[in-house]
Amino acid sequence: MRTIGLIGGMSWYSSAEYYKVVNAEVQSRLGGHHSARIVMVSLDFDEVRALQLAEDWAGAGRLLADAGRRLEEAGADVVLIATNLMHKVADDVEAAVSVPLLHIGDAVGRAASAAGHRTVGLVGTRWVMDETFYSDRLGRHGVDVVVPPGTDREMIDRVIFDELTQGVVSDVSRRRYVRVIEELAARGAEAVVLACTEIELLVRPADSPLPLIDSMRTHALRAVEVALEGT
Repeated sequence: MRTIGLIGGMSWYSSAEYYKVVNAEVQSRLGGHHSARIVMVSLDFDEVRALQLAEDWAGAGRLLADAGRRLEEAGADVVLIATNLMHKVADDVEAAVSVPLLHIGDAVGRAASAAGHRTVGLVGTRWVMDETFYSDRLGRHGVDVVVPPGTDREMIDRVIFDELTQGVVSDVSRRRYVRVIEELAARGAEAVVLACTEIELLVRPADSPLPLIDSMRTHALRAVEVALEGT
């Protein structure tokens, strides 16, 4: 079994879910007392958030690259950035390590393509929705993206940082997200990517008019596949 390296703490709520999903899947596949081999560098999200707000992506890249190096030194065979947005600096992390970086966009793109989805709605932080570093990665897998309009993008981003990353789950926000998903469906989306690793705490499959692609779970399950290859 390969050792999975997690760059976590962004936020710790989603990192806890990564740890849970990876271990549960390993135990399900191997049985008995099996659990995953995991090493984690958990960053202080307040520091990361300050870099985001300052749009100091060079500083963020250095911070995450250092975390990646420490994971490799600790024995990681594959590295994951346990958040969607910070894949904006994935190239910096990839350049800092000699082991593979398992990109969340590739995991999501593979899952969407395997399910036959050619157009997906994308909900996440404003940078994920406004910029192309994430949608371009999905495009490598033949998946097109539609995003909400500007006012809805602002609401989605606010809920993520003012509520979900602080452990707040609101029925009002859930209804707002579901309305956005309904509008994405009307614009041709065949599924919706929850492209922030905390959104799965808010929007559940039963809430959504479209199939959900939970980026956190999809990424974590792909990590298990890679870790168990050849076993």
